Amino acid sequence: MGSTHKTAIALGSNLGDSAKILSACLDTLSQTPDLLIKARSSFYRTKAVGPPQPDYLNACAILEVTMSPQDLLASLLALEQKFGRVRLERWGARTLDLDLLMYDNLILNQSNLQIPHPRMYERGFVLVPLEEIAGDWQDPISGMTIRNLLRNVDHSDVHLVSGA
Repeated sequence: MGSTHKTAIALGSNLGDSAKILSACLDTLSQTPDLLIKARSSFYRTKAVGPPQPDYLNACAILEVTMSPQDLLASLLALEQKFGRVRLERWGARTLDLDLLMYDNLILNQSNLQIPHPRMYERGFVLVPLEEIAGDWQDPISGMTIRNLLRNVDHSDVHLVSGA
């Protein structure tokens, strides 16, 4: 096994039984070679951004991986497809959305992948669950912890889902 890398991903769903989909996705990830789930957040309900659509269920997970950022991205995209993700419109409704947020302290800017995730800083629905499981993780660009980044963002519409 190669060297391990600490990564953070965001999970979201607003089509179908979102709680079941996110749980099944996490179960599938836990069986993925070269990947270990170190922590998973609670589920949070959030109003959708973009065209009119149902509320989202969001979560984050901390993974330990031995794969490259590009290989991890490919695994996440394949998992979205497995769960029926169809990309029709930007910010449209979806059965499953997986975003690679952070990868160690790497700063990466490639055409198909930017790390840290460029819109993470403005999204309460990402920062709230991420803060729950990795509040002290330092963003490599700003040097701020996730906890401090969350203080700069409106997250009043991000609500903990009990029992999920």
